[in-house]
Amino acid sequence: MYSVINHISLKGLSVCVPKQIVKTMDYDWLTEDERKMFIKNTGTEERRVSNPNLVTSDFCEKATNELLKKLNWDSQSIDVLIFVSQSPDYYLPATSAILQHKLNFKKGIVAFDINLGCSGYNYGLYVIANLMSSGNLKRGILLTGDTSTLSTNFRDKSTYPLFGDAGAATALEFDETAAPMYFNIFTDGSGYKSIIVEDGGARNQFTEKSFIEHKIEEGIYRSGKNLVLDGIEVFNFALKEVAASIEDIFKESKIDKARIDYFVFHQANKLINECVRKKCRVEPEKVPYSIQKFGNTSSASIPLTMIYKIKEDLENKSLHLLLSGFGVGYSWGNTILSTNKITCTEIIEIE
Repeated sequence: MYSVINHISLKGLSVCVPKQIVKTMDYDWLTEDERKMFIKNTGTEERRVSNPNLVTSDFCEKATNELLKKLNWDSQSIDVLIFVSQSPDYYLPATSAILQHKLNFKKGIVAFDINLGCSGYNYGLYVIANLMSSGNLKRGILLTGDTSTLSTNFRDKSTYPLFGDAGAATALEFDETAAPMYFNIFTDGSGYKSIIVEDGGARNQFTEKSFIEHKIEEGIYRSGKNLVLDGIEVFNFALKEVAASIEDIFKESKIDKARIDYFVFHQANKLINECVRKKCRVEPEKVPYSIQKFGNTSSASIPLTMIYKIKEDLENKSLHLLLSGFGVGYSWGNTILSTNKITCTEIIEIE
């Protein structure tokens, strides 16, 4: 699905991460040689891991407060709040409602959750920009992120050393002079089992069996409450769909790929992202990475990468960006947008 949305300006970015750093070379469930190979293939040298008392909304709350302060925006001026995550505070109510209260946003606000992971930043931008484009909602906050490490098993070498935790806040404003945003959005639910937590929802509720670990294969033990990741299937999906969808958005928008200053990909892993980059024939210097220091941070990975690697350019230049998110669902999407000297916080740490 291809779409063009007008009159929305991206005004600011903020990201919050746990202070705790966990290094891949300290992960003794793998041999030293396996650790080195894991780093080579995924790019993850270290990542940020939350303590059990902190969840995604805590990181998003801190990121939002710091961003509003730097933008000099009154919390009561926000008209729409969207929280995109697959690690909400509760089964119900919506985490966005809790954040509306904690952030002192007005009661007359549009606030809801979206249950998406890796593609969540692109989907979230698409939804909030659509809602705001009529001009009835002037200011919006998009919150994205996950505490994925809470669902991984230490004895699962396929997931435990890959994921990091983070929450991001993006500020948007209605602006009749803003350059268009271009989107293409896709879903293929036939691959839903490739990235899944099987227990804990309405279909498979938690039971005593959910906490019993089983050996899946050598080096991989999981229970029903742990994240399952079929790396080969995800890799094949990304190679087949993501690069093609990026080429499609350039054809549909008639934008010259050479105009793009940076291609910011979801930080799935280095091997996947480099294959996508090469298939799209993009120069390495135009593709920033954060996975080496933060791991795969789900829907926070795109704004985290922007602040970590291109913050100075975002703050001081006008940029043309291609943002690409892809993964769990399967769900994927791309966004072409322009920024003009936006406000960015430093990467915030909490413990």
